[in-house]
Amino acid sequence: MRVGIIPNINKENVIEVITLLISKLQESKINYVLSSHLLEKKDDFNKIISNSDFAGDEEICNMSDIVVSIGGDGTMLNTAYDARNGNPLLAGLNFGKLGFLAEFEVGHIEEFVMDIKNKNFIIEERMTLGAVCSEAPGKALYCINDLVIDKGGWPKMIEMTIKVDDDYVSTFSADGIIIATPTGSTGYSLSTGGPIVSPKADAITLSPISPHTLTMRPLVLSSIQRIIIDVNSPHSSVQVNSDGQRVHYFKPPMRIEIFKSDKPIRLIHTRKTNYFEILRKKLFWGLDVRNNSLKEKGGN
Repeated sequence: MRVGIIPNINKENVIEVITLLISKLQESKINYVLSSHLLEKKDDFNKIISNSDFAGDEEICNMSDIVVSIGGDGTMLNTAYDARNGNPLLAGLNFGKLGFLAEFEVGHIEEFVMDIKNKNFIIEERMTLGAVCSEAPGKALYCINDLVIDKGGWPKMIEMTIKVDDDYVSTFSADGIIIATPTGSTGYSLSTGGPIVSPKADAITLSPISPHTLTMRPLVLSSIQRIIIDVNSPHSSVQVNSDGQRVHYFKPPMRIEIFKSDKPIRLIHTRKTNYFEILRKKLFWGLDVRNNSLKEKGGN
């Protein structure tokens, strides 16, 4: 077994976390390889890290059985993008704020390594999205969380026409629209009033951003359906971003086609928790403030 380690090198104390992880991997006789971005921190290396093997992030994802992302959910999404062609198992050590995707905590590294060694984990396949744009026919877009079309630098709304499997859906004006996977349903889509979708559901959600009509509500579609969105704007460009990380600018009018990608990601989950427990603990989903207040006061 080989474990790839891809950290967010800008996180404070990340070297100490990597050092501890490496020492536990060595104790368990598990091979590992480090991201070459860590060479930028070579002055902070101790002996354990300086004697390690290094490779580029995409190369790590192609050569590793398990890739460990050290950082927050943003780091995890970036690692998952690099892993789209290699299809390794992905695990996230949470060094960020929320840790919805990166669910393993850095305070339990020894337990985490033992779970890897003993294969004491659950593998979950998550669907992703692909897209092609009329303005860049040779360039395929890819996202794990969501694809967002928005007005960009234009101060006014843009006009969008949606078709699903060649069936006309609607034409409306808004600041944009979020096309999300179940994984992304707890991200940007949630903040616009989109539904929380179980990762086991094979669905795509469309959530308009500030639509200029009360009747334009979020829509849930089957993942086997293809979505076509025609976008028009008086501005010189329309912004399309993938997972909030890879931003593209296209000249309107433009057409974008979105579909389920044939490159899913595979996440490692601990057996000690489940999706709904994470919803409750990290997003406070379903929390009844009244009941909590009563319990704190000793009531029933």
